[in-house]
Amino acid sequence: MSKRVLTTESGAPVADNQNSATAGVGGPILLQDQHLLEKLARFNRERIPERVVHARGSGAYGYFEVTDDVTAYTKANFLGEVGKRTETFIRFSTVADSLGGADAVRDPRGFALKFYTEEGNYDLVGNNTPVFFIKDPIKFPDFIHSQKRDPFTGKQEADNVWDFWAHAPEATHQITWLMGDRGIPASYRHMNGYGSHTYQWTNEAGEAFFVKYHFKTNQGIRSLSADQAAELVGKDANSHQTDLLQAIERGVNPSWTLYVQVMPAAEAAEYRFNPFDLTKVWPHGDYPLQRVGRLVLDRNPENVFAEVEQAAFSPNNFVPGIGPSPDKMLQGRLFAYADAHRYRLGVNHTLLPVNAPKATTAQNYGRDGFMATRNGSRHDKNYEPNSYQGPAQTDLALSAPLAIHGWTGTHEAPAHTKDDDFFQAGELYRLMSEDEKKRLVANIAGGLSQVSREDVIEKNLAHFAAADADYGKRVAEAVRALRED
Repeated sequence: MSKRVLTTESGAPVADNQNSATAGVGGPILLQDQHLLEKLARFNRERIPERVVHARGSGAYGYFEVTDDVTAYTKANFLGEVGKRTETFIRFSTVADSLGGADAVRDPRGFALKFYTEEGNYDLVGNNTPVFFIKDPIKFPDFIHSQKRDPFTGKQEADNVWDFWAHAPEATHQITWLMGDRGIPASYRHMNGYGSHTYQWTNEAGEAFFVKYHFKTNQGIRSLSADQAAELVGKDANSHQTDLLQAIERGVNPSWTLYVQVMPAAEAAEYRFNPFDLTKVWPHGDYPLQRVGRLVLDRNPENVFAEVEQAAFSPNNFVPGIGPSPDKMLQGRLFAYADAHRYRLGVNHTLLPVNAPKATTAQNYGRDGFMATRNGSRHDKNYEPNSYQGPAQTDLALSAPLAIHGWTGTHEAPAHTKDDDFFQAGELYRLMSEDEKKRLVANIAGGLSQVSREDVIEKNLAHFAAADADYGKRVAEAVRALRED
């Protein structure tokens, strides 16, 4: 079998890929060596900007299968029939560190899922925690800056991390999740996923419901202690990537069962706390979990860069029957995620194979820009409406309209009867076993004790005490003991 001919990017055959062209034997390199210049120039441009958050990630393909009838709540086609399967792609990630960071670290995990449905791609961009640190997107850049590398020291600083949290009492619930036993998952396979935000479902009759998504791992929850994680990072910084890749390669296909909590839209206004607050969960006693289907991962990407790093998820990729809620964090992400991909990958990133629809064809009037590959023919117009049978609107809303009232301006979140930044953090603490509480306190104290300012420490201690008196007392004692050593 003859070898394939190596060529330049313009298709010309390469005579020598081992030696650069020079002015005589041992002489200086010639500028005319097009193959050398092309290789070096491409090498310099192989990297694209990494994600500001969720930079370190792993991905896999699979399918979602409907197991239970939810047509009473949504008209989404891919959820419309028991037994129906939809191809999916998922990207797991850590949040705070860079592309070269380790996997087994104490950090929330991204759980971003793309459904390639017949009505277009539906992206569900979530985490492995049901809540988050803040409730308003205007604070998001500040929050991330506080968790990232300090501009002067070039490393994460406890002063910055805890100073921001000292001024964000609503973060207490998520801090309790993060510093607890589930703060370091043993692998991506052994953690739950959550939509976290509140979304809207609309049925065929036009009735609206608010929902929260829960993906429960069928492998069981497994987590690492701080010591176990440190040991694992020393052995394999890519431990979660290794685990996911090898599991699927040997046919051990991880799966999750999807449940939703469903709230009739009319109940939202009078619920005892703001149901669109990302720092809170809906108690299962109020809105029980209802099973929807199962997610199975069964195929690894062939190329990590093309299919994991270039994968672009945006929560504004909805399909008929699913839409947004008034969740302010979600509203901010509807813009920010897609805009991040336009910056990283270009305006035509939706044409990349991993991002393009698979069960339907995208038809619109988007043209031009970097790497445009779908500009149409001489007969295709780039405006609408037109008289040439170009694609036209359906006049069918994807989701039910949201009622809006009041004055424009900057407003604090509406206060419900039992809105509180600390109650649910205390509830979570009180659910823990004695051993879990000890580990939680030790994890918090390990970071908070490194803070240089006493006022910042005291503000954080007050948050834990407000959540639960015993919680605050134990953290204060542990911090004091570490600072006295």
